[in-house]
Amino acid sequence: MRTICLYFQVHQPFRLKRYRFFDIGKDHFYYDDFSNRSILRKVAEKCYLPANQLMFDLIKAYGKQFKIAYSLSGIVIEQMEQYAPEVIESFKKLAKTGCVEFLGETYSHSLASLQNSNEFEEQVKLQTDLINKHFGQNPTVFRNTELIYSDNIGKRVADMGFKAMLTEGAKHVLGWRSPNFLYTNAIEPRLKILLKNFRMSDDIAFRFSDKNWNEWPLTAEKYVSWLNDSDEKDEVINLFMDYETFGEHQDKATGIFEFLRELPNRIFADSSFKFRTPGEVAENHQPISPIHVQYPISWADEERDLSAWLGNEMQDEAYSKIYQMGEKVLKTKNENLIKTWRSLQTSDHFYYMCTKWFSDGDVHIYFNPYDTPYEAFINYMNVVSDFEILVDNSFGNAKSVKKAASKPAAEKIKLKTEKTATKKVAKKETAAAKRKTGKLL
Repeated sequence: MRTICLYFQVHQPFRLKRYRFFDIGKDHFYYDDFSNRSILRKVAEKCYLPANQLMFDLIKAYGKQFKIAYSLSGIVIEQMEQYAPEVIESFKKLAKTGCVEFLGETYSHSLASLQNSNEFEEQVKLQTDLINKHFGQNPTVFRNTELIYSDNIGKRVADMGFKAMLTEGAKHVLGWRSPNFLYTNAIEPRLKILLKNFRMSDDIAFRFSDKNWNEWPLTAEKYVSWLNDSDEKDEVINLFMDYETFGEHQDKATGIFEFLRELPNRIFADSSFKFRTPGEVAENHQPISPIHVQYPISWADEERDLSAWLGNEMQDEAYSKIYQMGEKVLKTKNENLIKTWRSLQTSDHFYYMCTKWFSDGDVHIYFNPYDTPYEAFINYMNVVSDFEILVDNSFGNAKSVKKAASKPAAEKIKLKTEKTATKKVAKKETAAAKRKTGKLL
């Protein structure tokens, strides 16, 4: 049986309040509520509500033949509850069809799997409980933040009781092998591994509206012909993408909704493929071999590594700082402080600090609310410094408070010097980039 697994990440990052002109130690509310509400409402109207209605219509039309899967972080569910509760209701409506699977992930869409096993497990538990509360499902398949995966991470996921995990079909991992099969974790064979077919996924997610693409315009008929051209031995083609592809990243005017509406009809009429959820793929297909992933991979950028979040000194410093505070924060037993600490772990904060200049740069600019990565770093570290004051205050540590309050000013002086030096490097790299022909895969 040849299978298509259609999975969507639902993740709308929240924005922090700008702290450049605030006195550290006085204002402890870190979130830009106006911006977060405006953005979520916009994406809800452009993507979540129409896309969910379209998915419901397709399930109504094709019944159990059409199946899909989602992962929703706890952060995005919180935002939906606060700013767009009708979106949550539309997901509940989909859940009741029995044709939708909800996956496990980290509550804060965080990088905890790379740093803190206990925190990683706690966030997964919190997100699992939230999925059960809203949608009545206990996830058995796991999708880590940005499809981050390694042998060791997979082992921990298996130990938490998950039967399968999604990740990227990265070329440097697969070599000559195909992503269109089921694999197993190299350390714990009980854990099945589904690999994203990045070429066919990105044809929809990134290239659909690119008029310079030699395959533009992409039609459902053409796409199904590509599916049929795949090797007859291929067992499962995993199409993994951001849900915001529909209506947000690819505007309604591009015809993306019409493409999605027609795709199942063309698949059923012109191919032998069947739709299955990740859990059903893990249950019904036999793995062909272990896949060895010694170092973490992700679905981001050409490198498919961690450099989008941990690729420069600013990112490393910010990342280390927030996790170093973990033990102290948890000792406070203050639910509000712990919740804030977890929200500051969201991977997007580090993504905004990325300093890539080549073909992936446009993607980072598109998602970045800051003018520069340095501004993102300064803003984040100011927030973290203020948060440190709150944590220290809970222990009555006045000396730490004074030290933390003076830190951001020093960071700004340091960053001003770094920025001048880095501009020179950036200028050289930009010139080199113009001599290269790079295309987002």
